[in-house]
Amino acid sequence: MKVVFLCGGVGKRMFPITEDKFLLDFMGKPLLEHQVELARKAGLRNFVMVGNPTNMQHIKQIAGSIPGAEFEFVIQSQPLGIADALKSAANILDSAIIVVNPNDVFDGAAYLALLDAYRSQKATSYIIGYEVSQYFPGGYLAVNGDNELTQIVEKPEPGTEPGNLVNILLHLHTDLNRLYEYIDIVKTTRDDVYECAMDGMVRHAYKIKVVRYNGFWAPIKYPWHIFDIVRYFLDSSEGKIDPSLSISDRATLSGKVIIGENVRILESAVVRGPVYIGHDTVIGNNALIREYSHIGANCVVGFSTEIKGTYTGDDCWFHSSYIGDSIIGNRCSFGAGSVTANFRFDRAFIPVKYGEQRVSTGRDHFGAIIGDDCKTGINSGILPGRKIGPNSIVGSHVCLAGDLEPDTIVLNQSGYQHIKKPIATQSAPVKQDEAGGQGH
Repeated sequence: MKVVFLCGGVGKRMFPITEDKFLLDFMGKPLLEHQVELARKAGLRNFVMVGNPTNMQHIKQIAGSIPGAEFEFVIQSQPLGIADALKSAANILDSAIIVVNPNDVFDGAAYLALLDAYRSQKATSYIIGYEVSQYFPGGYLAVNGDNELTQIVEKPEPGTEPGNLVNILLHLHTDLNRLYEYIDIVKTTRDDVYECAMDGMVRHAYKIKVVRYNGFWAPIKYPWHIFDIVRYFLDSSEGKIDPSLSISDRATLSGKVIIGENVRILESAVVRGPVYIGHDTVIGNNALIREYSHIGANCVVGFSTEIKGTYTGDDCWFHSSYIGDSIIGNRCSFGAGSVTANFRFDRAFIPVKYGEQRVSTGRDHFGAIIGDDCKTGINSGILPGRKIGPNSIVGSHVCLAGDLEPDTIVLNQSGYQHIKKPIATQSAPVKQDEAGGQGH
């Protein structure tokens, strides 16, 4: 049986994080690698990776680093949904397949439950259903008394859900040709051809079994969902310190820590787990790394910096900064005195603006979302829930009250007044006086 990973889609709600969600690093490995390893533990070894023209090379690199598995690769030329992805791979798929969304994180019990149902119950398809206690903007499953699917309702309005079972894209199909037949006759203007095809099969008496699963599940739909994945990996991992660690006898480690190769922790630094620190990172004097922080490789957390509950990419630099509950891309640099505010005075949940809509994070502590190759000048501040596009600069003494587009510099002028103008690409040097000083 082949496992089909759907990697061809484009994340529209992750900006300013531009990396594909399944390519984000967790605990030193891309999420996709974690996902393949999870399927391998369930006894599966044949994988079909459906990617797009821009990410296929990276997918192949990841697959090449995983022993004991066989891979085939298919390019989905346009992000036209699940049905189109499966049809793109039609010439290499068998009659029975498992379909997986690699952006949904769950534990191995989900695979085991799905495979157990397949072996013990007769049905055309088997799909995982997850019970939710509050509204989730996804597909809902209506079932009969035998846990057989009667309908899939895509993104119903709150209060109109057919029940509390949400559709997790971990599906097993035993008759792929039948599924293709129903995909071909679907008439819809929405991106739900695959779901409509399964609805059509149900209407014509094909049995689709809903397998209930109540273990861990966290989909990545917005950047702040990264925090849930970090917490899951840190909580489910054992503490591990690479023997190459260089640590001052005046530094403090407490709680669960996972530390990669060639990390240095200097005098008076405090690391309070659970925390992950990537290889070749330096934790400087008097730095404080607090619970559920995930720090990438080759970073420098400089003197007197505090990082709290934050996900950072690789090659980031911090100096005498406070970074709280934030998502930071790769190659970012924070000047001395930079602060990401992470709490509102009214204690309300912090929203993030997407277009004209404000989306609640559901969190009363949330900082900034900062794309790759960004910089902040000395004594700059960023208000909660702000987005900074890749390759942008927040100048010295700026208090950033709004979102910042990519390739933009903001300079201080009379407190909250900002001047914005395009800047050169990251490969071009930034003048020190223009950036407001880096503070390193």
